[in-house]
Amino acid sequence: MTTGKDSGTLIQSQLIIDGEWRPALAGRTYETRNPANPDEVVGLAARADKQDVDLAVNAAAKAFPAWSGLSFEERASYLRKVAEHIVADEKELKTRIRTFTREHGKVLREATMELTRLGDRFNFCASQAERLASDEVLHGPPFDTLITRQARGVAVLIVPWNWPLSILGAKLPQALIAGNTVVIKPAQRAAMAPCLTMRLMAEVLPPGVLNVITGSSAEIGDALVGHPQVSKINFTGGVETGKHVMRVAADTLKPVTLELGGNDAALVLDDALLDDAAIQRMVLGTFLTTGQVCMAIKRIYVHRSRYDELLSAFMAATDRYVVGNGLNAEVSMGPLNNASQLKIVQTFIEDARQRGADIHELGQIDDEETYNKGYFQRPVVVTGADNSMKIVAEEQFGPAIAIMPFETDEEAIQLANDSEFGLCSSVWTEDRERALSVARRLEAGYTYLNAHGPTAQDNRAPFGGFKHSGIGRNLGYEGIMEFLEPHSISSPTGWLS
Repeated sequence: MTTGKDSGTLIQSQLIIDGEWRPALAGRTYETRNPANPDEVVGLAARADKQDVDLAVNAAAKAFPAWSGLSFEERASYLRKVAEHIVADEKELKTRIRTFTREHGKVLREATMELTRLGDRFNFCASQAERLASDEVLHGPPFDTLITRQARGVAVLIVPWNWPLSILGAKLPQALIAGNTVVIKPAQRAAMAPCLTMRLMAEVLPPGVLNVITGSSAEIGDALVGHPQVSKINFTGGVETGKHVMRVAADTLKPVTLELGGNDAALVLDDALLDDAAIQRMVLGTFLTTGQVCMAIKRIYVHRSRYDELLSAFMAATDRYVVGNGLNAEVSMGPLNNASQLKIVQTFIEDARQRGADIHELGQIDDEETYNKGYFQRPVVVTGADNSMKIVAEEQFGPAIAIMPFETDEEAIQLANDSEFGLCSSVWTEDRERALSVARRLEAGYTYLNAHGPTAQDNRAPFGGFKHSGIGRNLGYEGIMEFLEPHSISSPTGWLS
């Protein structure tokens, strides 16, 4: 592994197959560039082909009997070791964090949070070992029955580019504690720091339990998802790709877990507390990682009596963002990860402008030359929008937000549910009973009260969505259950007693 400094020597990222850190069979690589400075090549990642996919899946299949044969507590012990090992070398960790910022664009604070908190998700899954080991017993008559569970087999985990390590932590330790072996496909646009992190994980685990394939999804995606030795697919990404994954998996009847993004609504009721702390939580829930978060606030509906107050405070707080290269300590918002995502966001903003909405571009630019060169967009607040505009109806996945008034709670619920998505939502009110009443009627897999997004997430709870936001759940005990098959064992009454 080559680490180097922020410029000069290139980072080298390889595949992980059967415990080995190795190049693709054909020796191919692809470049990873810095979205804050697209002229800068951060490093070279291995570009796998179908032969590499076969090797990785075969390695996972070979390792499965021994790994699944361990007890839950024995596997939990490995997970605790992983949690320790990935942060054990402080110097290496700092280098990996800077690599993450350079390849992804997110600011150092966010990169640090993602890498240093990853181990928490391994420790949580390890803490569930005793619960997982307990069979459910149904006493007769007519039968005595044990309901036990067993690992599915080789699981393919497909991870997106926006929060690759946090999302990996929502499915990898769950798959492992359940007894599955895995083949992981990171996103092409953010694979280097994740691969360096998974290399450390593989050093702790038995060979073949964790395998990693990098490269083009167009070249290897179907071969991976459709592989006959794969028994489970867990995918996080876009809706259309998720539908394709489901179609390919159907040919071999593989179960799928799909987390496909969202268009989260925040409902600010007329009695909401809008002090500085609440506004900061709302702004952070909107613009964390430059708005490239599946559970970010993407629409704000506020009671008309509080609209002016909320808008003024929200815009003032947003205007304090400093946009620039995430490696600079004073910068609080980095670039979009890639040129195509920047174009989508800017297209949505322009569509709203052309349709009569008011566009408020906020925030300070750290360095004009850097800003003009990279994939940057200052945070934008849109007023005068409605649910028919792209900026409201679709997932913008960037630093732009529409703020719209409503008259009644009933109208707010209707507006929030008027979406093909149903991932997350939030209710902002001082009334506990009112908060729960509104929250229970929202079509979303997760609802936050007086907060929103990753900083408000309880990792002990299941996470996933309704409608086009996906199928199944990650995180929590339920996220582990996605990787286990129920197995019922019955006998005549009294025979098992």
